Amino acid sequence: MATDPLIQQQLANMRRDWDARAKENARYYVATGSENWTDEEFFASGEQAVREEILTDMTNICQGKDPRQMRVLEIGCGAGRLTRALSNLFGEVHAVDISAEMVEQARKAVADRPHAHVYQNSGCDLRVVPDLEFDFAFSAIVFQHIPSREIIESYVREVARLLRPGALFKFGIQGDTRMQAIADETWLGVGYSKEDAAAMARRCGFEPRYQHGAGTQYFYQWFFKNA
Repeated sequence: MATDPLIQQQLANMRRDWDARAKENARYYVATGSENWTDEEFFASGEQAVREEILTDMTNICQGKDPRQMRVLEIGCGAGRLTRALSNLFGEVHAVDISAEMVEQARKAVADRPHAHVYQNSGCDLRVVPDLEFDFAFSAIVFQHIPSREIIESYVREVARLLRPGALFKFGIQGDTRMQAIADETWLGVGYSKEDAAAMARRCGFEPRYQHGAGTQYFYQWFFKNA
């Protein structure tokens, strides 16, 4: 995949467009509920998302482990809205984003948290992340913007490489199957059916245990790494 000219162009487009969005109004493009987020409001919205998506699902996420003893991975951290909230809960957080502009803001968001680490990555792999064993991986409203199934599947395989056996990767994808890949599109991502998503899980070394939101923009997956 790395040498495919189309994929390389898509990654370049993603990096260019997300850098531009970050320079224009990073917080709005991360969470479009407001064009003028204050620090307090922006990070409070991240806390609310963690309450809704993480704290309601701790049995699947922690599997009996103390969250303060868990190492977690976030894909597509943007300006650090969720990264900061995750760092309030988990013992170690590693987060990646394709945009250098977003990464700069995310690093500022967690500058007072030595257990939170942010990296700029290629947009399709996790080679910049230390080769450690992770207990949980999460991605929210990120893959919905990716125009390529190849790029998304590369991420899923990379998460499988880093997760411990049995650990959960919880993430959202575009569930509207009318959305087709467009090479120069970086806002509306390619759509998946329930069957498409489950097949991807199996190809990448996961058990697709649960799904929620099929047919919508927020189609969430619970992929558990095979033992």
